[in-house]
Amino acid sequence: MKALVIGATGATGKDLVKQLLNDKDFEQVDVFVRKPLNIENEKLKTHVVDFEKPEDWKDSVKGDVAFSCLGTTLKDAGSKEAQRKVDYEYQFQFAKAAKENNVEDYILVSAYGANPQSKIFYSKMKGELEDAVRKLHFNKITIFKPGMLERKDSERSGEVLGSRIIKFANKLGLLESQKPLPTDVLAKAMINSSKIKSNGYSSIKLGNIFGFAEKTNE
Repeated sequence: MKALVIGATGATGKDLVKQLLNDKDFEQVDVFVRKPLNIENEKLKTHVVDFEKPEDWKDSVKGDVAFSCLGTTLKDAGSKEAQRKVDYEYQFQFAKAAKENNVEDYILVSAYGANPQSKIFYSKMKGELEDAVRKLHFNKITIFKPGMLERKDSERSGEVLGSRIIKFANKLGLLESQKPLPTDVLAKAMINSSKIKSNGYSSIKLGNIFGFAEKTNE
């Protein structure tokens, strides 16, 4: 298979690309990034793009399965408008290009609590993206809705502290529905979902994500 990836420089994306390159079922991995990855692999094809100009790269979004795990934080983006551009506009343009190029399988990382009717900016934005991508009517679409992600070597102090607190609560049998999800586990679940032969829409929440990561090829 040929995989297409947007968000390859983020924590989840890095784990995803690494696993795809090591997976014998994928002959080629195309990544769409703003700057080259520090990776050399004969299976990897890097498209350095300006996400503001989808007309320049949309014809290259051709393959068997597209993985979308692009995202930023409000702090890093600097404003809600800038965050929406990354978390909604860029991802939707990628999805639209994939659909126009007849990519049949689309896998999107969203968020727990995503809801287009939410009064919370982030949850509303993620919910709106889910709706927009679903309306493109891919042959198969899988949306993963993780809660707190556990990133390797994270520099986000609040995230690290929150993860430690929830892990401690988990040991006491509390907050199981909010168990931190390692990004490599999420990546594995995404890859496994691409190997399941099915059609239509699936929404995978936290508890089931761990299960998907443990699935064998079907």
